[in-house]
Amino acid sequence: MLAPTIVIGVVAIALLAIGYVRGEGQHLTGLQYALRMTLSMLPLLLLAMVVAGMVQVLIPKEPLARWIGAESGLRGILLGTVAGALAPGGPYVSMPLAAGMLQAGAGIGTMVAFLTGWSLWAIGRLPLEVGILGWKFTLIRLVSTLVFPPIAGLIAQFFFGQTKV
Repeated sequence: MLAPTIVIGVVAIALLAIGYVRGEGQHLTGLQYALRMTLSMLPLLLLAMVVAGMVQVLIPKEPLARWIGAESGLRGILLGTVAGALAPGGPYVSMPLAAGMLQAGAGIGTMVAFLTGWSLWAIGRLPLEVGILGWKFTLIRLVSTLVFPPIAGLIAQFFFGQTKV
């Protein structure tokens, strides 16, 4: 977590400096927008972190390992894929949930499949997609992406399955 924090910190400082140099108080306006976004997202982020922490504590290790651990193989990856597709909410919910599951013992391949399924299939977004893009396009997109979450999970499990996160 240190490297990404340093990178985003450098980017934030650079953007603040650019806004300051441009004048007209752009750096202050940007900070005001940032504060408003932080205040609006903070409740969701805090609750998502509570969910991630509780997942680590409440889910028994043995059933978790059997169903979605590294040893669960293809079954775990397929379960992760479907769970990701059905997971509600945006990244502030799904990513802390995946982090909590990883800490609780879920397999890397399963969690890659979970996040890939959440990203590509997102059942909760389907009504909006159908409404805006139509049934035909939505079905083409779904069929075109059908194999990617399990494949991504299998690749992650094969190459990084023994890596501790």
